[in-house]
Amino acid sequence: MADRFVPLRPRIAARVELSRDEVLDPAFADECLAALEQFGVLFFPRIELTEDQQIAFSENLGDVIPMGAPRPDGTREVLFKVSIDPSVSASAEYLKGTIGWHMDGLHDGGPPPKATMLSARHLSTTGGQTEFCSTYAAYEDLAAEERQRCESLRVVHSLVASKLATDPDATPEDLAERARRGTTEHPLVWQHRSGRRSLVFGMSVDHVADVPATEGQKLVERLWAHTTRPDNVYRHEWQVGDLVMWDNCGVMHRVIPYAPDSGRLLHRTTLHGLERITGVGSAG
Repeated sequence: MADRFVPLRPRIAARVELSRDEVLDPAFADECLAALEQFGVLFFPRIELTEDQQIAFSENLGDVIPMGAPRPDGTREVLFKVSIDPSVSASAEYLKGTIGWHMDGLHDGGPPPKATMLSARHLSTTGGQTEFCSTYAAYEDLAAEERQRCESLRVVHSLVASKLATDPDATPEDLAERARRGTTEHPLVWQHRSGRRSLVFGMSVDHVADVPATEGQKLVERLWAHTTRPDNVYRHEWQVGDLVMWDNCGVMHRVIPYAPDSGRLLHRTTLHGLERITGVGSAG
């Protein structure tokens, strides 16, 4: 694996040294998923996958979540356009909130996605880089006593909390609409199939279940600073044609702000997660 996956940072991310044909070969899937858990983030430099090739690669790795625009027959596309230009994406306003550290799908109900991948189609001349931090490494760096404490906790996530940090001036109508989405509860520490564990949290944290509010807030703030420290972060400087994928339950991510009219456009595909269990969860 060493000559095929080159580490980019000591704690997170690797560059994949394979041709497009090798990446698209279904035989690569198991090796890719193992590397994804090992490194958290995989970078395929200027691989320039077509839309169909990105979908095919995603389907090699798992079940793809329909997230794109509805078709006339009522089904949905699996390729999702990531843009904060409302003329390009109906989700532009929502996507403006991705400047905060988060994991995809924590407040959507059900298990969060297993993995997400983005391919760069058009870029902004300023901003638009994507940062990633390893919650695997963050968990592993905790003192034994704090690990044990975190393993006993569950966290409540909401869209209200997720948008609060990036849209503090929301109208009462906006807040009411977000509140209607309800909340979702997940274990703070997830155990993956391999037995490796990671913290699962982000800006969607509403509160820590069954813990006094002030105590829970201090815990989350402490874990936040611990997880996002510079030595635990990889910043990706995009080039058109790049493909980047990450382990959504072992990595938080955020985008560096950029202008809505910059033309920045990425295509996203997302893999279904596995059902969580009581206590320390299973992200798969």
